[in-house]
Amino acid sequence: MSVIASDLCARPAQAEDWPTRSLTLVVPFSAGGSSDIIGRIIADGISSNLRQPVIVENVAGAGGMVGGSRVAKATPDGYQFVIGNVGTFAQSQWLYKAPLYNAVTDFAPVALLTDESLVLVARNDFPADNLQQFITYTKANQEKLHYSSSGAGGSNHLACMLLNSTIGIEVTHVPYRNVVQGLQEVMAGRMDYDCVSLPLALPQIAGRTVKPIAILSKTRSSNLPDLPSAHEQGLTNFDLPSWYALFLPAKTPQPIILRLNRATVAALEMPSLQQRLKQVGGDVIAPERRSPEYLAQFLAAEIKKWEGPIKASGVSF
Repeated sequence: MSVIASDLCARPAQAEDWPTRSLTLVVPFSAGGSSDIIGRIIADGISSNLRQPVIVENVAGAGGMVGGSRVAKATPDGYQFVIGNVGTFAQSQWLYKAPLYNAVTDFAPVALLTDESLVLVARNDFPADNLQQFITYTKANQEKLHYSSSGAGGSNHLACMLLNSTIGIEVTHVPYRNVVQGLQEVMAGRMDYDCVSLPLALPQIAGRTVKPIAILSKTRSSNLPDLPSAHEQGLTNFDLPSWYALFLPAKTPQPIILRLNRATVAALEMPSLQQRLKQVGGDVIAPERRSPEYLAQFLAAEIKKWEGPIKASGVSF
């Protein structure tokens, strides 16, 4: 048998044996943010189902693209994968003049994990209690206001930028090293507002350390049912939902992709894991949306959806 033929025969067996050692889930942001929180919850479930440790490694930089790039360039053997979101896998493809990776061709989709809402929060003494009051006040005082984010090009920066553009204001952007630090500045009253993911904001809203203004989508979140959406509060069809998904490097053998998908789906069906995600504001993806094929189609549609708004904003890096 030739070396090539022998290699081809060996690959299915290797895929069937996978995994034989620990895996690494790359979180492309600093510890403590939503990607990190959800990634660690999912990693626990996958580890339980695969009976191998799943090590979470935070690799931050360039709005999440550094960590994504590392996985894109990794050996496609299934031992390194990344948690991606709307910012790192859809918005990044238009925000950057030279993205560090192609979200479609450099990765193998595994599974969607959660849908989640973004929420506009303000410092506690901000003189507005709802979105219409917020719009009125920011229009009158935009020159002296500041909003925080996890950095230029991050999903919460883009969310606030599009919100500002929609309501017709120009407010100074102050980027921080990570989303937690940016939110802490709002909590301390040094920043006026931020647009953050609900998993990160929920404990602060419950603890009354920030003031919730609006869910930045068309509908309310089941995790914060008393807070009206931006759409309900007058920004018709304003919709900035976020999501999280898992990706392997391109050219990962299909049996490994399917094995990781099955382990992920099994994790999402664990009542204890669903409860943990619910507590941090994540809505588990419906069963019919959990396949690699669905994620591939969904990602292509998300990339296309963000082309117009981002080009219209004129923001690029």
